[in-house]
Amino acid sequence: MALIIVILHFTTVQAQTKLLKGVILDKQSDEPIPFASAVFKKNGRGSLTDSLGRFAIELPAWPVGDSLEISSVGYKVLVVPFTFNKDSVSLTFHIEVLPPSHEAIVKVKYNRALWFWRKIMAHKPQHDRHNWYNYSYEIYNKLELDIDNINKEKIAKVGILKPLNFVLDYVDSTSEKEPFLPVYLIETLSDYYHQKNPVRTREVIKATITNGIDNESIMKQLGGTYQNVNIYDNFIPVFTKEFVSPFNDNGDNYYNFKLLDTQYLAKKRLVHLSFTAKHKGQSTFEGDCWVNDTTFAIQKITLRPALESNINFITGLTIIQEFKLVNDTTWFLYKDKFVADISPLGKSKISFKGRKTATYKNVVINDSSVVHELVKSKLSEDIIVLPGAGDLPDSFWQKNRHEPLNIDEQTVYKVLDTLEKNKTYIHYRNAVNFAATGVKDIGNFRIGPWYNWLSANHYEGTRFRFDFSTNRDFSDHWYFHTYVAYGTKDGGFKGQGEVKYQFSRNPWSYADISYQRDLDNGQAYTGQLGSDNILSYIFRKSNVPFKYQRITEKKFDIFSETNKYFGFGLIAASRQYTPVLNLPIKELFPVAGGGQPLNDFVTEFRVRYAYKEHTVAENFDRTSLGSDFPIVEFKYSHAFKGILNSSYSYDKIAINISDYLKVSPYGTIQYTVFAGKVLGSNPLPYQLLLVPPGNEFFYYSYYSFNLLNRFEYLNDRYAGFFLEHNIGSGIFRYFPLTRKLKLRQLWTAKGLVGNLSDANKQLNFVGDYPYQSLNGKMYLEVGTGIDNIFKLFRVDFIWRVLPTPLPANVQQRFGVFFGFRLTL
Repeated sequence: MALIIVILHFTTVQAQTKLLKGVILDKQSDEPIPFASAVFKKNGRGSLTDSLGRFAIELPAWPVGDSLEISSVGYKVLVVPFTFNKDSVSLTFHIEVLPPSHEAIVKVKYNRALWFWRKIMAHKPQHDRHNWYNYSYEIYNKLELDIDNINKEKIAKVGILKPLNFVLDYVDSTSEKEPFLPVYLIETLSDYYHQKNPVRTREVIKATITNGIDNESIMKQLGGTYQNVNIYDNFIPVFTKEFVSPFNDNGDNYYNFKLLDTQYLAKKRLVHLSFTAKHKGQSTFEGDCWVNDTTFAIQKITLRPALESNINFITGLTIIQEFKLVNDTTWFLYKDKFVADISPLGKSKISFKGRKTATYKNVVINDSSVVHELVKSKLSEDIIVLPGAGDLPDSFWQKNRHEPLNIDEQTVYKVLDTLEKNKTYIHYRNAVNFAATGVKDIGNFRIGPWYNWLSANHYEGTRFRFDFSTNRDFSDHWYFHTYVAYGTKDGGFKGQGEVKYQFSRNPWSYADISYQRDLDNGQAYTGQLGSDNILSYIFRKSNVPFKYQRITEKKFDIFSETNKYFGFGLIAASRQYTPVLNLPIKELFPVAGGGQPLNDFVTEFRVRYAYKEHTVAENFDRTSLGSDFPIVEFKYSHAFKGILNSSYSYDKIAINISDYLKVSPYGTIQYTVFAGKVLGSNPLPYQLLLVPPGNEFFYYSYYSFNLLNRFEYLNDRYAGFFLEHNIGSGIFRYFPLTRKLKLRQLWTAKGLVGNLSDANKQLNFVGDYPYQSLNGKMYLEVGTGIDNIFKLFRVDFIWRVLPTPLPANVQQRFGVFFGFRLTL
């Protein structure tokens, strides 16, 4: 009987116990906050969160008229009135980061926080994985895109969006956060291998869900090779910028450090260290980290851009990394999270939230198995997408995901599946793509770019052009392209026909044959504005004569890359030039023996070396994303007299070296150095000499001398350079207004030394010629500018300083140039 009474009493007490369970999350990143406090203000009962941000509080009864206070170091205190009748309640709390307090930094003789930071730095080499001989892991990457700040009532009234109103049913408006719509999700599972000396990496992408992205070169960008942040590096990439790491070798010059408290996790004592920026306007972080007090290894770190950091469209950004012990002393990255709020229209308008989460399993360190995998790759940096990686069933993902999808992530697949069946959505998506890229695919064919459809010039009048080509739905190997153009003033048709065969996309190799009969529109490099463009009339300099010549070209081009980053190409081309406006006519260049003037047949052999260059291929074209190393290209040309009515025999050599350097914290430097020479004693007409690229528009061009006109100088030997230093905030970080406007400072310098032989002067300086020779002197123009104006534009102020005397025309001595560039 006594036992029964005890059991009944115990049961009654249990029934009366109230239980509050909760999770405390960062409002911007949704990241769990460890060691946060949840306490009833009057009652005094409370709890600390665990490493996953969870807590539980048991009470004999719910406190009446009480409030729950949520707090954590570095966050605003959240007070929630508490009125519940249920025996058990589960809640989620989001708390906001405190804005910088600008509290005075008190200098002390002994700074314990700085001493602790130096201990971390002393142990940095043993914890930085790039110092280990080798390592490997399985990485699961997940990228999600949400649309934030959605006003369902307003959007439902927008006429063109009414057919898509059903999507609003998926908007999450149940939490205390702003309503959002999960719209896109990419998942990738791969094995990654790294070796220190010599540096070699290999990634095998085993599975991927890209939801419509079937471009393999883009898939490779989404794995673990390029989506990689190492907090022990001196600089940490944030989109296109590099921020100074708190654990930079000179981090104490950029950061103030503060010790907060200590906690125990899995019997390991952790020290809480915070850091803030010393100076406004620099690319630095604010945040905190938990550090093991014996190995001085980082267990968890949270990074946010410091106040007034010069980064565009980002209203919130958090980088979180967590580490776990893989043996007694080695901490390895376990979870990596990157969350960014992107608000191109303003913080209160519709914006986007991007989330990247990477988790790591099956970590192997300093093991021969890593070497055995690396030797399978010929490239020192190799990314392989396994066949069928994008076609695996749901059952595979349910078994192999490192963590299950949450409700929002599951919603993404429901939204995408519904939209892909909706004709209105497909129509809108294609229209936006056409406006952005300029081209439109119709079945197996492609039209555009639309910005070449209409232009105008003094020779042709109004010019119309239409391009038509095949795409990869037609063939993975064969590519056909043609365009037809017509000028209303000259009444002439122009055009091109081209056939390309793609042998391989990795390594890149192709053969191309083409025939073209058109005007030379002056565009030679990406980023230059040519006359065959709808914007050419708007930006053209005044009082600069149009110069045109008609070119008929037959060309064969073959190119092939190797697995050692070399590319080899051979071009054979027959060209016939006919000057038609403001250039010396062909009759002024008679050829001995009665040959056709201005006709040549040339072969060109080129070698290109681009170590670890990143590229993206689209259709049958490829775009370079650059390399961390200089890109070198060498060309040798030989012209054959007598072949296809060619009238000239000569040789040319040219070399070009270019690089894009991140010189953090001092911005970026882009440079190009080049040189060339025409070999042979026979004089050549101006088209076959070395003509420095001029710019006859007010649109800035990196690859041109912006104060030179086209054909202003002729050379048969030359050497030159282009240099641009984008400093970043520079002097603008010292002024509150320019910090707020996020202006960026830059300077440029471009120089050229050239000469022209007497024989070439005698041949070309005839008639109403526009040419000069540098006669061994240097042409030099220098400039400074303001970038990131309204986050879209740049303005350059450029002066010609050499050679002297300078031209009498002011427009050739000084110019103001505009440019458009959308960057973060």
